Amino acid sequence: MKPGSKIFTFFTTAAGSIFILLAIVVSLPACQPNKPQEIKELTNREELPSLTLKELTSTITDSGKVKYRFITPEMQQFDQRKEPAIEFPKGLHLYIFDKAEEVDAQIKCNDAIYHQKDELWELRNDVEAVNTKGEIINTELLFWDAKNKTIYSDQFIKITTDTEIITGHGFESDERMENYKIKNISGILQVEEQKLSPEQPNNEAPEPIQSAPLPNK
Repeated sequence: MKPGSKIFTFFTTAAGSIFILLAIVVSLPACQPNKPQEIKELTNREELPSLTLKELTSTITDSGKVKYRFITPEMQQFDQRKEPAIEFPKGLHLYIFDKAEEVDAQIKCNDAIYHQKDELWELRNDVEAVNTKGEIINTELLFWDAKNKTIYSDQFIKITTDTEIITGHGFESDERMENYKIKNISGILQVEEQKLSPEQPNNEAPEPIQSAPLPNK
């Protein structure tokens, strides 16, 4: 973890409730704005973050067990908007845990928005998700519905497994990304594992053995 990073642990029963704890109260002027400049300033205020956190690691628990964890270089909260949102302009790495508190799946992206009202994560720009089977899902747009525990996309999708690469458009899955389907499959490429036969020599040079340091006398 980088020096100066912040670690927050929240006890909640839903993923969306974490941001209630982050909300801050912004006092508005008592008078009603009646000048164009005041109206413009009030409109611009909606686009100013009410809270900004750097190098954030946040853990979300349920009944004392870790359920989610996310790491981000920067988080901005916009609670002055008509639809409050949390933005992660510099990327996000999200971990999903099972009942045994083991990592069930993980998602990372270069840009993300959390829509607080709908408890919906919008993950954009070079999105990569990995499930417990080691299957890798790549796309440019992925939605995670934390309320209904579903993950979906209507964009181009690529899934890489041990045996094949599947491409298509449209994707639906459970939160663990184990039971998924591609709506419109455009291609399936079989991946054959390269194995050396007994007659096929291995021409690669062996890696040098690193000697262990001698113990001090």
